[in-house]
Amino acid sequence: MGHGSNRELIAAICKRLPCQTGGGIRDVARASELLALGAKRVIFGSALLKDGAINTRLAAAAAETLGTDHLTFAIDSRQGKVAIQGWKESTTIDPKDMVRALDPNCSAFLYTHIDTEGTMTGFPIEVARELAALTKRKMIVAGGIRSRAEVDQLDAIGVDAVVGMAIYTGAMQ
Repeated sequence: MGHGSNRELIAAICKRLPCQTGGGIRDVARASELLALGAKRVIFGSALLKDGAINTRLAAAAAETLGTDHLTFAIDSRQGKVAIQGWKESTTIDPKDMVRALDPNCSAFLYTHIDTEGTMTGFPIEVARELAALTKRKMIVAGGIRSRAEVDQLDAIGVDAVVGMAIYTGAMQ
């Protein structure tokens, strides 16, 4: 949340594994620094909204400077609207509008369904289907995924899954 630095840890991880990194990336300079440490992709999130609007200027500048292959854009949604600043601040922006506006400037979207995150109650597959239909970019989703069958269902529609709680609790192995 804007305090401390994970620079050394990120550098060490990137030397051992291909990875993407995010959290607190607010400008192209910081993203460039993380790529120089060895990250394959950087994840922009809250910075993609500015003054209540989608920050297409930042997205375009990042794409031009860093290349779309190195960019993942995170969209976190609560009750159908984008939330930013670590999910503390709600907006009036529809996640679908973000996908449409930002699509030309990234290689992937990381969508988190806050309403089901950490609950193991299942991810709303229809939301994944709708978002994936808006883009040719890789769509990655998180939030409540609880089973291998659900991961397979997402894979069948061309969507990647982030599984957390179901693995941490042993519900999914």
